[in-house]
Amino acid sequence: MTDWNWVLLALLVLNLLLLLWLALRRPDDGPLRDELARHAQATRGDLATFQQMLLNQSGDVARTQNEQIDSFRVQLGALQQAIAAQSDAVREAVERRLAALQEGNEKKLEQMRATVDEKLHATLEQRLGESFKQVADRLEQVHKGLGEMHTLARDVGSLNRVLTNVKTRGVFGEVQLAGLIEQVFTPEQYGRNVETVPGSNARVEFAIRLPGRDPDGSRPMWLPIDAKFPREDYERLLDAQERADAAAAEAAARAIETRFRLEAKTIREKYVSPPHTSEFAILFVPTEGLYAEALRRPGLAESLQREYRVTLAGPTTLLATLNSLSMGFRTLALERRSAEVWEVLGAVKTEFAKFGDVLARTKKKLDEASNTIELAERRTRAMARELRAVEALPDDRAQRLLPPDGDGDGADDDGRGAPTR
Repeated sequence: MTDWNWVLLALLVLNLLLLLWLALRRPDDGPLRDELARHAQATRGDLATFQQMLLNQSGDVARTQNEQIDSFRVQLGALQQAIAAQSDAVREAVERRLAALQEGNEKKLEQMRATVDEKLHATLEQRLGESFKQVADRLEQVHKGLGEMHTLARDVGSLNRVLTNVKTRGVFGEVQLAGLIEQVFTPEQYGRNVETVPGSNARVEFAIRLPGRDPDGSRPMWLPIDAKFPREDYERLLDAQERADAAAAEAAARAIETRFRLEAKTIREKYVSPPHTSEFAILFVPTEGLYAEALRRPGLAESLQREYRVTLAGPTTLLATLNSLSMGFRTLALERRSAEVWEVLGAVKTEFAKFGDVLARTKKKLDEASNTIELAERRTRAMARELRAVEALPDDRAQRLLPPDGDGDGADDDGRGAPTR
């Protein structure tokens, strides 16, 4: 429907509405009714005409739309055929490309697989060879270690049997004590198996030679050092501590304390006798652990020092004590040698006065020699002035005429006499 058709329809509707409005305003007017009837009939005719026209236009529009739809359907079919053809072409091209790409990928993958297999095979053989070599080396080392462990086990068993014996345990402590003393002192500064108390026939393992009261030092004063190692009591203490048995640990610690008190009493009675010895002795404990356990006992070290004049010492403590004694020996030696040094300085002073007299006489002789040399220089210059007119010979000729050894006879190398000028 066009715009004019809508305008015409609107005018007819307005006309109809106007007539209805007039009829409602004047309902008793007969001519108006007739006029309205005519107008209504005319309007109905117009409406019928308009309806027919609308029907005709609707049919034309429907035919036009059907024709357009058919044309669009034909075009759509052609487009679908073209798209189908292009899709087939694209699909064939893609399939060809995919086939070529798949074939190329298969070739590359085959080459890569071959390369990887070769590399893996070579690397695996190399790594396996290295691994087997390392395993073989480790097995050989383990075999050697097992042999060494067997040897060590035998040695430990031997050491255990050795330490079980009281005498041999004493030897163990004595060996360690000897090693510490030898680090600090010279053999002249200590003694082995020394009878510190004359006539007692009791010999201590080691004794440090201290300066005696006699000036010549023929009768030294000894410092006794004895090593003790209560191994059984210490092992019982360690075993009780591992089992967390407080009662057994305390019993073992008390046994160690009792043992140290008995040993300190024995050392005091056998080896300490001033003025032949020092006023105290040293009880050497060969292990730091046992020494620490002894120090843990309340008042044990002080009691041994106070009652028996015996000092407990572990390896570290004894080494520090020996170093202190060594420094004291050096200081004392310096003090004793100071008088000798003054005597030597006096002798040097006397000899220095004599040396001054000798030096004066030497200076006089040197002055005389210097005067003689000056006279010889003057005579040399006089001879040089007299020889200015003489022609000098070449060096080789002068060497032949005046040989350096002073035994020349004026002959040439061939034995003939030199010509004279």
